[in-house]
Amino acid sequence: MEEDPFDFESDVLLATSPIVAPNRRRKVIGLDDLLVDHYKEKNRVIERKSKLAKIKKTYNSDDEEDGRVAKLSKYMTQLSDEDDVSIWGLKVFGNKKSPPSFVFSNLPSCFLFRSFMGHGVNSLIELSTESGEMFFEGLLTNGWLLKLVYKCGEVEKPIATWTFHLMLYSSKEVLRTAAVNFWCAILLPKNEDELLFLKIDWLPSFSELKGALETYGFLLHSPLEDSSDAEMILGDSECTESTQNIVAWIKFVAACSQARKTHFIFSTSEAEELVVVIICLLLDRQLLGLSVDLNECMLSLVNFFTDDEWSSSCAKVAKSVALRVPYDINSLRAVDCIQAVCGHTKHLRSAIAFQILLGYFDKVEDEEDVIRQLTLINLKDKSCDLFKIYIYLVLTENWFLYNPTLKDKPLLNEMWGLYLRNCSCQINITDTRSYASKVRSKASYLLQGATDKS
Repeated sequence: MEEDPFDFESDVLLATSPIVAPNRRRKVIGLDDLLVDHYKEKNRVIERKSKLAKIKKTYNSDDEEDGRVAKLSKYMTQLSDEDDVSIWGLKVFGNKKSPPSFVFSNLPSCFLFRSFMGHGVNSLIELSTESGEMFFEGLLTNGWLLKLVYKCGEVEKPIATWTFHLMLYSSKEVLRTAAVNFWCAILLPKNEDELLFLKIDWLPSFSELKGALETYGFLLHSPLEDSSDAEMILGDSECTESTQNIVAWIKFVAACSQARKTHFIFSTSEAEELVVVIICLLLDRQLLGLSVDLNECMLSLVNFFTDDEWSSSCAKVAKSVALRVPYDINSLRAVDCIQAVCGHTKHLRSAIAFQILLGYFDKVEDEEDVIRQLTLINLKDKSCDLFKIYIYLVLTENWFLYNPTLKDKPLLNEMWGLYLRNCSCQINITDTRSYASKVRSKASYLLQGATDKS
């Protein structure tokens, strides 16, 4: 008879079968065994403590080792005090002024407003001079005002002055943004037909742009001050409020620069002053969020000049920047903030670096005098300020790197190489002075690059 695999009766038999457990030996642990283990562990602890005490005693009694540890500790402390505490940042805004008043009553006098008032659709809207400003704000923000002026073929003076005032002084972001977009569209239309067809009755002057800066509290002629750490981190509420309006100012200046061929809003001397203003704004850490807009404005301004104009204007801008920037880490920032993306910006970066270098030395007039002064510095002298040496090094690098005419001056290049060798060789690797490692590393890197090119 075959076994049924699903017959569970056999399992019952298996379950009832007796199972014999294997014999296991059990050890009985007595009290004596526990005492022996306890004293063995106690002896191990005592022996371990004794060895540690002997090592500590030997180490403390070794005066030579103590001296080495003390020297190493001192060396590490000095390294920890390295130069990364230097933070650039200038205060470019002072006390803010009240914005100039604007009388809206001029706006209803424009043809666009009067034509709409006489239109049949006004019977549904019931537009009046009292509600006219709100109506025009709506047209501005939704883009209809731009379409209407293009349809009329004219930007009347009341509309131009009203939108210009909103752009620079309104406390409402939506109005500022709409106004600056309106002005950028009429100054830089997308096609030439719109450019030839549209007539602009009023354009702002440089004095209006300068007056807006003074209203924001920008320090036009006062020497710039170092910002405190608290201002850099927390920010100044008055400055933050001003930056809300200066964004539109920056975009408008960039548009005016690009529209030079059709709308000559400021002269070359006024454009030079605007370049200096943009560089000063780039030195304020509280405006780091506007770096993209500021760099675009900078590029538009320097390309405002023709090549013939720029050769003289660049030198004037560089001298003005060198007079305004304090001679500290901010002098490096004044150079680094200029993006070397075209011939004009490279020239400006080199010129500013050279003018700042001139300011660091007395009775120095030309290029050879500057580089000679650098080679005469005794870097081994413990009183030598290596922080200044580092500034000299970076400024000279930018001066040489972005000035192609210096390639044809072998004497200057030879002295520049000598200065790099001095910075690389006269500062030992064990030198613990602040900025010693940075100067030595920077000079070695530049020297290697110069050797590879040769």
